[in-house]
Amino acid sequence: MEHPPYRLAEDLDRFLGDPLDPAGDFSYARCVELDEKEEFPAGICRRLDEWGLPGYYVPERHGGWLGDYEQLLQIMRSVARRDLTVAVGHGKTYLGAVCVWVAGTDEQARRLGREVTAGVPVSLALTERAHGSDLLANEVQGRRDAPGAGWSVSGEKWLINNATRGSVLSLLTRTDPGGGPRGFSVLLVDKRRLHEGGYRHLPKVRTHGIRGADISGIVLDGAEVPREALVGAEGGGIETVLKALQLTRTMCAALSLGAADHALRLALGFVEERELYGRRLVQLPQARQVLAEAAADVLTHEALAVVASRAVHTQTAEMSLTSAVTKYLLPSGTEDVFAAVTRLLGARAFLKGVYAQGMFQKAERDHRIVGLFDGNTLVNLNSLVSQFRSLARGFERGTGDAAGARAAFDLSAPLPEMDPAALSLVARRGSGVLATLGDSVRELERQSAGDPALSAAARAAERLLAVAGRLHAEMAAQPLVVGDVPPASFETARRYTLCYAAAACLGLWTHNAARARTSDGGPHPLWQDGLWLRTALDRLLVRLGEPGCDDPAAYDALLERMRELRRSGELFALFPQRLPATAPTPSADPQRSVDEPTPGS
Repeated sequence: MEHPPYRLAEDLDRFLGDPLDPAGDFSYARCVELDEKEEFPAGICRRLDEWGLPGYYVPERHGGWLGDYEQLLQIMRSVARRDLTVAVGHGKTYLGAVCVWVAGTDEQARRLGREVTAGVPVSLALTERAHGSDLLANEVQGRRDAPGAGWSVSGEKWLINNATRGSVLSLLTRTDPGGGPRGFSVLLVDKRRLHEGGYRHLPKVRTHGIRGADISGIVLDGAEVPREALVGAEGGGIETVLKALQLTRTMCAALSLGAADHALRLALGFVEERELYGRRLVQLPQARQVLAEAAADVLTHEALAVVASRAVHTQTAEMSLTSAVTKYLLPSGTEDVFAAVTRLLGARAFLKGVYAQGMFQKAERDHRIVGLFDGNTLVNLNSLVSQFRSLARGFERGTGDAAGARAAFDLSAPLPEMDPAALSLVARRGSGVLATLGDSVRELERQSAGDPALSAAARAAERLLAVAGRLHAEMAAQPLVVGDVPPASFETARRYTLCYAAAACLGLWTHNAARARTSDGGPHPLWQDGLWLRTALDRLLVRLGEPGCDDPAAYDALLERMRELRRSGELFALFPQRLPATAPTPSADPQRSVDEPTPGS
């Protein structure tokens, strides 16, 4: 089944050329070289600008091309597959601008949209040296002499991506000296319009991964910011930021997916070539199992990310939940994938000049940062813990936006325009995705009655439904915690993310399996016989601490499908996407190939 977001990502890949060609502008070799020099990939970012990537950071209503968040997910996944430093350095503009898309006036958004599509970098100045994720402790202060006047802003923001290179900052500012939840505002600060001496940049911070990224800081010293720079209501800054992070945390899935794509491809290439005990490593049962299990996890993460990115449109009011699940599970799960395939590569996973130009060690180092920014692992799990009562109550009553979940599952369903006003800090009625779990299990059972190949998946689905029921009962029984969260609650939240992923996988399967065909009309190799679903559900049971399904033939088949896709030049993914070959024929206009309007049309 051809899926348009993958086709658009394929167009970008074709435009950028074969990453294995060392002479290419955006090649693996070039990225390793820049990493060694700790140099910002400015030339590569300009190449992405030429294709039109900044336009996908801007919603259509504000003059850009962002009308489908899954398109942005798949585009950024393609960039991250080549280099996470580039994805983080270029994609930061979306993070910097999203507060305006969420809470700004139409005039602000249109003006910023024009800047972004023109390639002006924007940054989110959120964290401070002494406070980290504790936003209510932030000290950068905006003072003004009279109501309705502008602000004089002073203080330091630190560990800010593109703090130096960015021309515009979305700055979280304490506008009430007393602070508190209503004591902060977001100010859109244009450094180009600040008076001389109103700010200075802090030096680039040397990092273990994404070495070339501009991770630095800025000190403001009485910077005069006009009143029209206020984004949303005065005092509404914390709420604006938290809602904006629901969108950016979901889009961080692209970074983990791209890194995992790269890791799997490198590991598969290694086991195909490496000889051990007189046989190729790919022929050894233990190596095959490790790689196949990692591949199944990546497909699970991909299914969740596809559903989550569509849920931005169809389940907007539940994004506090969806984003926390996605931002926890994909980075942490991808770290586990890297750890697993590292055991296959051995020492070569850490060496720079021995295998694949040292690309694996770079990708592994770079990905470690993904779990930290936009809210780290504990922040996202804590967000789930705080919603245990409503989630358990919603599961028991079958509430939550189940219709929105089904629209996210059904890839043939048109997506409505994303409405930022529908974002909420809590999912008050529970999870619509989990509310569909029982129906999905019953539908899979019905399908398995006519197709014995689905029997193993149906049995796994029944067990996962039982696990989800016990888990929600456990959540309901936990006392409401104010302050320190016990470790057991974090473990419960971790298991909840896996049950959510199971519901997403089942929903995606039951709504699309009948249409999952290749261009010649045959079943897609990963959808045939329920292959990806069988392995994904089995792995979810194991990750939940449950016994697996004892279906080794499925993993063996999955690995063979992965090898076939590699040989044919296809991405190992749920939907078809050809990878670029040498001597590409770039598309001069990425819009023409996907029948989309140009900006402002």
